[in-house]
Amino acid sequence: MQNKTAISLFCGAGGMDVGFKKAGFEVLWANDFDSDACATYRENLGSHVVCGDINGLISDLDDFQGVDCVFGGPPCQGFSVAGRMDPADERSKLVMSFMEVVEKVQPSSFVMENVKSLGVLDKFKLVRESIFKQAKSLGYHVELLILNSKDFGVPQSRERMFIVGFKSKKYVGSLSDFLGGFYRKSPVVRDVIARLGPAGSENNPKTVKARISLAKNPVLRKSPYAGMLFNGQGRPVDPDCYSSTLHASMGGNRTPIIDEKQLYEGAEGWVIKYHQHLMEGGAPFEKDEAPNFLRRMTVDEAHLLQTFPENFHFAGKQSSVFRQIGNAVPCNLAQSVAEMVMDALNGNLRLNLNRDEVQTLPLAI
Repeated sequence: MQNKTAISLFCGAGGMDVGFKKAGFEVLWANDFDSDACATYRENLGSHVVCGDINGLISDLDDFQGVDCVFGGPPCQGFSVAGRMDPADERSKLVMSFMEVVEKVQPSSFVMENVKSLGVLDKFKLVRESIFKQAKSLGYHVELLILNSKDFGVPQSRERMFIVGFKSKKYVGSLSDFLGGFYRKSPVVRDVIARLGPAGSENNPKTVKARISLAKNPVLRKSPYAGMLFNGQGRPVDPDCYSSTLHASMGGNRTPIIDEKQLYEGAEGWVIKYHQHLMEGGAPFEKDEAPNFLRRMTVDEAHLLQTFPENFHFAGKQSSVFRQIGNAVPCNLAQSVAEMVMDALNGNLRLNLNRDEVQTLPLAI
């Protein structure tokens, strides 16, 4: 089957692009404002990336009218619970820049990704309504999905919103009815990063220097891996579960914490024992009593947990690489969404409305 064509907005390092490419889309043009991210994209995915402000480039997109898909994730800082949550933030207005490109290019479909809060909070209701109103005025059937990466082959619990639009709806029912056909079993953290070896070793050389210290007044939760046992916002990682969301602010004391004895030797987690001590009424340890086998997640581990290909190379300093990884859409999640869009464009999504016989025909990649 011939590849479908696409253009990529706010592409960053190219997490969505990797997924869409695997699903059979040919990305003809891509754009981002971050020069390091563009350098990363160019090295791994091609020279079709243009670095600059999208608002100054929309008028140049005449050659791409009628592509099969426009996809991308406008900056989320204005909508994120980890950010300002300010609809008036200049970056928040870029969702409408995305829609301006849709209006200019008139693709057969579009996929806009962002943080879950944009899709569910009343605070952003007017923003959502503006996106839907604009899309419908352009003739698109639009649906909003909230997806968790851990359901799509990503070893990370990371909820995201996707607004998906089609010029011509070639399937019956809602996209949410078909998601089961695109789920992928996800590995746990241990399965993905243990083979790299300890931080500082040959296959895992890029260590994070931010020290680890224990909180004087720890905040306890039922799980040892929740709450706040350490100073800073970097929480410990359970190697036998999924990672929590990887943030763009990693690289300092917001970087997740790994227990090397637990990860490599199968020992009981130090955090589990310390949490139990506190839950039983024990006094918090002094801040400098964190053992030296606790350390920060490395950039190479974050790279794999975001499901970038192993041979994917990032440009820029370590802080920039962490930012590129944290800002990216996990590649495997993007691939599942792209496969569903591909099937819808090809008319391969089928659902009996009576639910007597439900048939999904996901594209085999």
